[in-house]
Amino acid sequence: MLAAALTAIRGFDQLALDPRQFIGIPLALVAAVFLSVGAQLQHAGVTKVDQNTETDAAQGGLNLRQLRLLLRRPSWVTGTLMLGTAVVLQLASLAFAPLIVVQPLGAVALVVTAIINSRVTKTNLNRLSVFSIFLCVLGVGVFVVVAAFQAREVPVTDRELIEILLILCCVLVIAGVLFLIYRKRMRALVYIVAAGFLYGFVVTLAKVVIARVEQREFDILTAVCIIALITAVTLGAYFVQNAYASGPPDLVIAGLTVIDPLVAVTIGIVILNEAVQVAPWAAVVWVIAGMVAVTGVVMLARHHPQIQGKP
Repeated sequence: MLAAALTAIRGFDQLALDPRQFIGIPLALVAAVFLSVGAQLQHAGVTKVDQNTETDAAQGGLNLRQLRLLLRRPSWVTGTLMLGTAVVLQLASLAFAPLIVVQPLGAVALVVTAIINSRVTKTNLNRLSVFSIFLCVLGVGVFVVVAAFQAREVPVTDRELIEILLILCCVLVIAGVLFLIYRKRMRALVYIVAAGFLYGFVVTLAKVVIARVEQREFDILTAVCIIALITAVTLGAYFVQNAYASGPPDLVIAGLTVIDPLVAVTIGIVILNEAVQVAPWAAVVWVIAGMVAVTGVVMLARHHPQIQGKP
């Protein structure tokens, strides 16, 4: 116990932020609010378009006609602008503060989205839904806080960056192929998991690109990172729109705020060696916290009032 306490104290000292880095915290909190409101508005636009068209987006994915109709929905356009603002604020927060500090603040978006969606749809969350949201926030919070104390942020080498890009390329191909084959049977949770995986890579690549731009190291590899980042964001955004068509916005945000950081931290552990000196107890806590967060998402997908009434 004493050794664990000393380790935590050392981790806290290493995590100490200078005044400039504290700017990233309010930026991340404001981004979470924009994300919540934008998600609600986008969900309203997608739902309206889905109801006014014969094609069931939840059974085959949004088609080109539906995507064009979305551009005519003021709610969807406004929500997209707000999500774009949220992304800019999140990237700005990453420029000021470490990923492990600002990443858990995204869980605020889940709570805000759940409250807004409950008020807008006049749907009271049942006890299991509230408990599921609590598990999501608790699991992500514990997972990333332990990472903050145990992991160390290291510069990404060209070799490690190439590994990340190759894995992302495989993920993009697999996600695309599975969507083409199983799109008529895909539900909200599947779309959310796919988008979460992609956004986990996006966060890592965004951090790398920001660091390289700040250091004026703009080379071919940086350009490839930007192209991969845009591709992952585009496909992930399409999956999110399909998730909105078949599930409530708080479920979508729950999945993203859980899977996104789990993937990002896993990349840091497996590829970037950010957890070489991690204590055994921390690894156990990581596994348990991750399982708790994922359990919360699965429970929310099964017990949310807006999901239970669907076939």
